[in-house]
Amino acid sequence: MAPVALGIIGFGIMGERLLRTAFPHPEVRVAGVWDPSPEAAARLAAVDPAVPMLPDAAAVIAACDTLYIAAPPAAHIPLARAALAAGRAVFLEKPLATDLAEAAAFVAEAEASGARAAVNFPMASSPAVAQLAAWRAAGQVGQPRGLEIATDFGRWPRGWQHGAVGWLARRAEGGFTREVVSHFLFLTLRQLGALELRSARVTWPEGDLSETAIEAELLAGGVPVRLTGSVGRIAEDEANRWVLAGEAGSVRLRNWSIAERLESDGVWRPAPDALPNEAMRPMVLRGQMDKLAALTRGAPETGLATLREALTVQQIVEELLRS
Repeated sequence: MAPVALGIIGFGIMGERLLRTAFPHPEVRVAGVWDPSPEAAARLAAVDPAVPMLPDAAAVIAACDTLYIAAPPAAHIPLARAALAAGRAVFLEKPLATDLAEAAAFVAEAEASGARAAVNFPMASSPAVAQLAAWRAAGQVGQPRGLEIATDFGRWPRGWQHGAVGWLARRAEGGFTREVVSHFLFLTLRQLGALELRSARVTWPEGDLSETAIEAELLAGGVPVRLTGSVGRIAEDEANRWVLAGEAGSVRLRNWSIAERLESDGVWRPAPDALPNEAMRPMVLRGQMDKLAALTRGAPETGLATLREALTVQQIVEELLRS
């Protein structure tokens, strides 16, 4: 079977990371890239000189079977609509849009038309998340009683995101709640069920900069969830944890990729095959490409985040930020 032709629009952090870590891939080839930044062509040539920088978005859509949209959020839906109209599959970064009503309308359109579309929440292909699910399936958590989510940053944006500081640091499209907390809300939705925001408090700096702290209480499938986040309270670049406590035990995901279980001696111990995020990321992104190839070929269920799941997460995020 011929590899799926992938087009990439937006060769910033996410586009470059995907190309560096998920390729070469046996089921997907990169047909072309477009990014309006003058520096993007030089970076693409350094990563893979065989991949062409095409002249515009339309050329990428014409060259591909499936389009990965890694542009800033305001461009997501216009590009996705253009690709779907051309008969392509679509793989979007989150959030779906900067306007929640526009996001909801797009999801309704796509679902009504049977569009092949998904959103890049990498935890859908995380071995660490699979380990959490396996522990739960083995009865080592039992009935969930509570969940804690904590995301903390030494600064925002993080150091490696300097190229996107123009929008990641601003209220309109950026902030760590949209960029990072959304991943843990997706994980929570998958693991526990429907999300409901009960209360929230957000700390904003002066001007139009993004949030510096959040506190929120949610329900997920009826399970109480405590969510916190901060900027400037830790020395390291970032630290995060997702901790699920149940009647039979507790498990957690720490710093994106370390699955741990609380054992009877009170010590958190990692899974035997646990890896730091830098080592696990290539496995995760290749898994995402496996699923994207299946989606492009028409598989009804791939395990990728659906548009509906992404919309649910975005609705909770925006409701929280309005608090």
